[in-house]
This record gives sequence, C-alpha cells and structure tokens, in this order.
Amino acid sequence: MTAYEIISEKRNGQSLSREEIHYFINEFLKGNIEDYQMTAFLMATYFSGMNEDEIFALTESYIESGQTIDLSDISGIKVDKHSTGGVGDKVSIVLAPLAASLGVVVPMISGRGLGHTGGTLDKLESITGFQVFGELKNFKQQLADIGVAMLGQTDNIVPADRRIYALRDVTATIESIPLITASIMSKKIAEGIDGLVLDVKYGNGAFMPDPEKAEKLAKNLIGVGNAFGKKVVAYLTSMQQPLGFKIGNWLEIEECLDTLHGNGPQDLLEVTLALTSEMLIIAGKAKNNAEARSLCLEALHDGRAFNKFLEMVEYQGGDVNLVKSPEKYPKAGHIEVVKSPTAGIITAFNTREIGLVGVELGAGRKKAEDEVDPQAGIILFKKIGDKADEQEELAEIRSNNEVSLDKMKNRLVAAIEIGNKIDTLPELIFKKIE
Repeated sequence: MTAYEIISEKRNGQSLSREEIHYFINEFLKGNIEDYQMTAFLMATYFSGMNEDEIFALTESYIESGQTIDLSDISGIKVDKHSTGGVGDKVSIVLAPLAASLGVVVPMISGRGLGHTGGTLDKLESITGFQVFGELKNFKQQLADIGVAMLGQTDNIVPADRRIYALRDVTATIESIPLITASIMSKKIAEGIDGLVLDVKYGNGAFMPDPEKAEKLAKNLIGVGNAFGKKVVAYLTSMQQPLGFKIGNWLEIEECLDTLHGNGPQDLLEVTLALTSEMLIIAGKAKNNAEARSLCLEALHDGRAFNKFLEMVEYQGGDVNLVKSPEKYPKAGHIEVVKSPTAGIITAFNTREIGLVGVELGAGRKKAEDEVDPQAGIILFKKIGDKADEQEELAEIRSNNEVSLDKMKNRLVAAIEIGNKIDTLPELIFKKIE
C-alpha cells in the first residue's frame, strides 16, 4: 500500500477501501505523505467522487485523528445545528440560546468567516470580552450549568480536517461534496452530539449555488450522520439574497438581539424557527413543528431566549451591559449611504458580490491571518420585491479602512438589480430532507 497506488486508484475512478483511506490520512498526519501528494489525492477525489462507504471511512479517519468529546455524563439530548454558510447568516446566534432556553443541550463548535461568508466566531468576538476558545472541561461545565456553549474548534478536535482544509482552500477543491461531508460531519460527531439540524444553503450567495447539488450534499451529510447513529434533518434554504438586513460582525449581533427580543427581520425569524423547531423535536421537547414553533415564539416574546443569551455572554466573558444597551457600541469612522440610480423594483441581488464588498470594508478576511473589523459592514434597506424611487437610499456602508468608499458604493449598486417587475419572489425555505 503506497500513496502513489492510492492516488492512482482514485484518479482512475476506483473505490478505495477503508484501510486505504485510513492509511493515507494517518501517514499524511505523520509526515510520511507530502502536501503535494495530499493535493493530488484531493484533486482526484474532486473529479472522481466517493461512494457512501468511502465518505464514511474518510469521516471516520478524520474523527480518529484527534480527541472526541464525551457528553454522556450531561443529562439531556445534545443537538447542534450547522449551516453551509451565506451572507448575513446569523441564525446560530439566535438559535442556540433559543433552543437552550427550551431545554435542549446545545454544544456548538463554530468557525470563522470564509471568503464572502461570515463566521459565527467573528460575530461573537465583536461582543467586547467574549471568549470563543477554552479548555474542553470548561466547555462541558458550561453545558452542564447553562445548557449552551458556542466555541471554536480546538487543536485537538479533528486535526486532520484542519490540515487538509488548508490545502483544499488553496487548491480549488473546496466544493467537493465528499470532502465537504467529511469535514462537517467529523467535527460535529467529535463534539458528542445526539442529533444535528443542517441548514444547507443554495443560490448565488452560497458555496453550492445549484439546489440539486445542495440537495445531494444534504443527503450525503444525513447519510453519514445516520451511519454514526445520529438523528439528522436538513433544510435547503435560499441564499439568493442576504439573510436579514445587516452584514458585518457587530451589525449582525444587533440584528440577533432584535430577533431575541421578538422584533427581528421576518426571513431571519422564519429560518430560525424552522431549524430550532427540528432541534426541539429531536430532543423530545415537542411532538411536531406546530407545537415547537409555538414554544419558540413564546420563549422569544417572554424574554427566556434573550436571558439565556445573556447567561452565555456572561459565562464566556462578554460585556453583558453592552448587549443590554447595544446603542452604546461605537460606530465605524466612515459611513456612506448608497442611493438608487433609477426607479423600479428590486428584482435580484448578486449576494456573493455583496459579501465580497463587506470583506473589502473590513468585515471579513482575504487571508487567514487578516484582522476583522467588528464595526465594518453593510446595512440594506431593501429586499427583493421592494420598490425603490430614484435616489432613494438602498443601503449604508460602514468602514474604518482606507478603502475607496466610492468604489465600494459603485460595486454595491451594481450588485442590486432594479427592474420594472418581478414574477416570483425567491422561496426562503425550499425543502426539508430527512
């Protein structure tokens, strides 16, 4: 068994055995297989794909590369949620405390922004003092004490994925469904969950623009989760336009706080309710979606969800007073309004481009080592189907960067399509897959 033989087999479209996959991953981690050989393997997988057994074996080898978390001594069903990423996708920050306020144990290990998409950790870190990294024993204690923890991946959890992901990111193999599946599911299974709810995005702001490919990814994720004995449900949701109105780290926290008070944007609320309801059903806290949705709305309106968020912020070192009075948060040094060049109806967004404008303003990263500006971002004033008069305000951009704000304004205007009519609005929740 050699690296050359395994790469050759996968390049030629052959199925690899469990032993071959484990050998390849283990030898790579030991330094006996070079980065260029792993790159060749990733590219061969990208073009040839993997069957269910291969994807399971790859996920298994990722999990076994590091530490797993045993949460069996914490009472309750542990359910997490994962999104494949989008622009303005801040659902986790509302969903986690909401589910926990209703008795679900939510161990959530999240990530940073990637490309045009934002990251949950970056958003949480915009809360002054909020700590997203810590010891696993503290993670478990927090779950036992308040039922929710939102942390970053430690060095000891699925180290194979971290090393391999870095190569995928620079070799154009990010979009491989087998590689995405192993990456997502290995981390989720390693964190000790009983169930998982997936938000698989499609549309021009998603990594999987095509709904058919997004559905294929969802089914692969569910299949692997079921094979490991986990209950997994997926929703396909639209990323044809940003979720909510605010894009950028603190700006999105503001919108989450509005939602936790029961006053958030309707699209953000609907996706949050759908996913949280499934978490309640998996955890045995509700019999059906109607009952679960009713429980969620009660917890939002009576303050339980917001109070649970405050508990989490305090537990993880964040400034609770700032969360209670978000208007005190300092604004970016440069704020410009973007106006409509013509009258008409908003017919489409280039959502990916809007996300990239946010990155240029400082709300995201071009390189892993880049600093993120918590004050930077975009506030939209319109959604698809809304009317706009000539010179009416479409959006606001915020930045502390020395970027050309005029150039950013022009890019943002070009990303908003204005026409005379629109036949159908994009469907927010496309499909549920079990």
